[in-house]
Amino acid sequence: MAIITLTTDFGEKDYFAGAVKGAIYSELSDVRIVDISHSVSPFHISEAAYIIKNAYKSFPKGSIHIIGIDSELTPENKHLAVKLDEHYFICANNGILSLLASEIRPEKIVEINIHDKIQTNFPVLDVFVKVACHIARGGTLEVIGKSVSQIKYLKQFEPIINSDKNQILGHVIYIDNYGNVITNISRKLFETVGKGRAFKISARTVNFNVIYETYSHAINFDVEKEKRKEEDGKKLAVFNSAGYIELAMYKSNPSTVGSAASLFGLEYLDTITVNFE
Repeated sequence: MAIITLTTDFGEKDYFAGAVKGAIYSELSDVRIVDISHSVSPFHISEAAYIIKNAYKSFPKGSIHIIGIDSELTPENKHLAVKLDEHYFICANNGILSLLASEIRPEKIVEINIHDKIQTNFPVLDVFVKVACHIARGGTLEVIGKSVSQIKYLKQFEPIINSDKNQILGHVIYIDNYGNVITNISRKLFETVGKGRAFKISARTVNFNVIYETYSHAINFDVEKEKRKEEDGKKLAVFNSAGYIELAMYKSNPSTVGSAASLFGLEYLDTITVNFE
């Protein structure tokens, strides 16, 4: 049974996500549809890329991933179908592919060219669904598009290493549901540049010189709970499950006491600096 996933900024209120699912089932009754997220911030390419990049690897090879973010067809925003890491991705050429393919080279990229047969102002429903179902039936990418090698590239999302190799300049790329702040500094990059040296992570008014393996490693459970000075709300840096440096607060609640993002004063694209001694 084919698997088609959906990652969009449609939200839960409108009919869009439901209509896309209905269109898929109308073409293929024997298919499994999985919602990765419909809560991506509107037109937020890097947020969508972070979500799908860290979700798709858990799906079986051959899964098909529709990404409905900034998908309106324009002369500067063509549609792509991509085979990458033995998965298929259908998205607009708005830079999201460069973020997905930052570490793995795509096996094939085609620019979708079936638009002359379809009149639409809802391309995810009318174009992306057609392409996804074509692939799910075993169809090749060449039938629905022409091969291309150039894609839109978003370079500003790469960390910068200074010439002395003692500083990494990164940015906030995502803020999760708990208000934790995810940077674009990967564990691999941190360890390659740092080479075991002492360090200081700086972000606005907060600093960190320890990175924990898990959130709970920041808590000393050898001390009785009543005697611990810091627990809920303790600020910490951690290597998160996606392999990036994350700035967080232990068991914070954005709706009540606040979160890392609100209390550290950090927003999307704010600067994060790592200095090595």
